[in-house]
Amino acid sequence: MANRNRRVGLIMVLVALAMLGLGFAAVPLYRLFCQVTGFAGTTQRATESQATDASQFAKSAGGPTISVRFDAQVERGMPWTFKPLQVTQTMAIGERDMAIFLAQNNSDRAVTGAATFNVVPEQTGSYFNKIQCFCFTEQTLQPHQSVRMPVIYYVDPKILDDPDTRDIQQITLSYTFHEVKKEG
Repeated sequence: MANRNRRVGLIMVLVALAMLGLGFAAVPLYRLFCQVTGFAGTTQRATESQATDASQFAKSAGGPTISVRFDAQVERGMPWTFKPLQVTQTMAIGERDMAIFLAQNNSDRAVTGAATFNVVPEQTGSYFNKIQCFCFTEQTLQPHQSVRMPVIYYVDPKILDDPDTRDIQQITLSYTFHEVKKEG
């Protein structure tokens, strides 16, 4: 009987450890899932060759366009001003385009920020591709420094083949900057 109790106790400890491990792995696994599938409006990261292939479609198709709206925010308490230079752009589907965002540190200290992003409608996330973006890395602005932050992107022509997305007229790309607290 004592042997059986020990075995059940050991199994319960292993189950508890496995659940604890899954708890820590949940956020990175969810982020990876969203990046791969475009779930919850997560955009895709593209290479130059993928962008070139999509651009060839845009030149040969010569027609379909989509409007991209840009939204920029900072979390409460972050001492930055952050906004798009242009609120909307109309572009050919498959054509590479660039949006510029302006960021300014309004404080008397250096501030590091990281941007989170998504697109709406959510189902367009797997078709919205960023080639280059300030959101891929943390950004540090010195006291009162202003910078221009480009995003090079395109909308994959496959958006026209999906019955859930082919009639969408506008995609909103949203960014929120969060302050990265440095330990030390």
